[in-house]
Amino acid sequence: MKVNNVSLAAVGVKMSQYPTDEKPEIAFAGKSNVGKSTLINAMIGRKALARTSSQPGKTRTINFYDVENILYFVDLPGYGYAKAPKTEIERWGKMIEEYLNKRQTLKGIVMLVDIRHEPGENDKIMYNWLKHYNYDIIVAATKLDKIKRSQIQKQLSIVKKELNLAPEDKLIPFSGETKAGVDELWEALENLIGYEPETK
Repeated sequence: MKVNNVSLAAVGVKMSQYPTDEKPEIAFAGKSNVGKSTLINAMIGRKALARTSSQPGKTRTINFYDVENILYFVDLPGYGYAKAPKTEIERWGKMIEEYLNKRQTLKGIVMLVDIRHEPGENDKIMYNWLKHYNYDIIVAATKLDKIKRSQIQKQLSIVKKELNLAPEDKLIPFSGETKAGVDELWEALENLIGYEPETK
């Protein structure tokens, strides 16, 4: 998809605040500081539409980005960040669960893991939770530029094994720095929402 127009369309914490125009949605989920904002910015060719921060746990709302008036990218709060108060963490959990459980327009999830490390307990819980709701899942293994080429296959095998990745779920190595994986991820997302590019 050629992306020229993107805007922050809605920011909310409950269903009544989310867009109502029925455009398909792709949600982005991942641990705090896994590179979610960086990935979203790389996908839409922007430097800083999704706010990046070195401080984990920055996204505390569900943010909807309107991409080309065709679909929404939905940025979910990072999970597994312990520095926020416990009540706050529980509130985020409920907010995300309600969104995943009730959102009819949600077509699939991009779940981010750091390719350098094996998925943690929170990643496994999140993956199993998403499978429980029968969502199509694309796992983006981020920070690809931080490892040697010779390590890529080994690290991808670890991610696959630790998450117990279902055969139908995709695993895409990704780098916001080099833009590796951007085209492959777009192709997977276009398939999920049934987008047919206009042929010239």
